[in-house]
Amino acid sequence: MHPEIPAGGPVSGWWAYLEERTCREVDADVLRDRRLSAVRSVWEALRPLGVGLHEAERVVHARYQALGDRVEHTPPDPLDLPSLAALAAALPDRVAAVEAIWDGNTVHDWFVDLVAVLDAPEGEIRLATIYHRPGSPPPGAAATEAGGALAAHLQVPFHFASPEVPDDDAPRWRTVQRPAEGP
Repeated sequence: MHPEIPAGGPVSGWWAYLEERTCREVDADVLRDRRLSAVRSVWEALRPLGVGLHEAERVVHARYQALGDRVEHTPPDPLDLPSLAALAAALPDRVAAVEAIWDGNTVHDWFVDLVAVLDAPEGEIRLATIYHRPGSPPPGAAATEAGGALAAHLQVPFHFASPEVPDDDAPRWRTVQRPAEGP
């Protein structure tokens, strides 16, 4: 028999349903800013009680608030030209283009991946992920600035199909290039 599930009560009420070991693991993940791992632990532990992913995220968010300044937040990926150029120079193949791509999840909301599109093999490598951070430019604007600067430095095209509006189905650079190349 399951304990009575808190109906409409505060999200932190779910915390009391976790085993002590799980609480320690979640707090350790939160203190190291490993949000996804913490959410997974909470969700797996509370799923038998009917708790969904969104509620598990809210429990972890409450732990971030409770632990406050003790959380060692992961610094954002560097977006300055020297750092990005060094990453691009270390790639296994020539960069054919720099592309910014929207993505999203329930933990970080919308974010932008800045990628180097490689010549051959037709691959790509993520250079940076740009999340929304208070006091910083929106991810689309930051990606446009950093990606445009890197592309100009490398003398390759920069492609961002939807810089203003998050769209993870926007056309990719290779897709746009193929029709232009002809048969």
